[in-house]
Amino acid sequence: MHVMAGVLRDAQGRVLLAQRPEGKHLAGMWEFPGGKLEPGEQPQHALVRELREELGIQADLAQSVPLIRVPWRYGERGLLLDAWQFTQWQGTPVSLEGQALQWVLPSAVDPTILAPADRPILQALRLPSMYAITPADITTHHAEFLCHRISTALERGVRLIQLRLPQWPLDDVQTLAMYLQRLALPYGAQLLLNGDIEGALKLGDGVGVHLKSSQLAALDRRPLPWTQLVGCSCHDASELEQAARVGADFATLSPVAPTASHPDATPLGWPRFQSLAEAAALPVYALGGVTPAQEEQARRHAGQGVAGIGAFWSGTP
Repeated sequence: MHVMAGVLRDAQGRVLLAQRPEGKHLAGMWEFPGGKLEPGEQPQHALVRELREELGIQADLAQSVPLIRVPWRYGERGLLLDAWQFTQWQGTPVSLEGQALQWVLPSAVDPTILAPADRPILQALRLPSMYAITPADITTHHAEFLCHRISTALERGVRLIQLRLPQWPLDDVQTLAMYLQRLALPYGAQLLLNGDIEGALKLGDGVGVHLKSSQLAALDRRPLPWTQLVGCSCHDASELEQAARVGADFATLSPVAPTASHPDATPLGWPRFQSLAEAAALPVYALGGVTPAQEEQARRHAGQGVAGIGAFWSGTP
């Protein structure tokens, strides 16, 4: 079943949520407004119709952009939730079908109040289009240099950073993260520890974890509360499915292009990346041989954006 969802954003950046009424599946949970296609109907036209019938507004297709497509299963029932974002429409949204409505900033939404298929839409709204990963060759002797680099990146607009420091003891990485946690807070930026679930739990809000593919395979549930980000490294469809199954917020998918660090790995290329990202039930960053300049290219190929190491620490994003 193809279901359209409209993400309406007002001038304050808030989004509109609708509560599922009593008597319906997932009653009481909140969702982005919309509904299913009628036979022979074009997806965007269906969304415009649904928003008119449900909210009494006329959405402007020229002001809409695709956000994310979420394949999902509720038991035996499968659906494709196709979310589009609008910043302009005619009229004031009102409830015409008896559901409660609320305007709220994406950062203030508790994901647990949303219908499960709508949670990836929220994460796609919250996540930036660039994900910077620290170079693996930095040692503890260069901690001051690393802090300066991260501070500069925050000033330039980087809002998602993975601390991947394999040469550091875990305690030192956690100490660094505690310092950077305070530094990142005014920017609304998020830090992720590479593989250190316990460290993330200890540090709390503002610090998440990026799971290695081996860790991801061993999990059967989300390892952190919803207030802390969970990312994971994926390379194929089965790993992306596992990421969605355990409730991860996003994944990196690699390698998109040839890389010097993994010369023997077969690159996916953009068509294969798009195919996998479209079939994934969570936001996906392109990783491996990509640069910040390819952010828009990644989005055109169903990605959340781009992730990387070397090129992501110099120049303006």
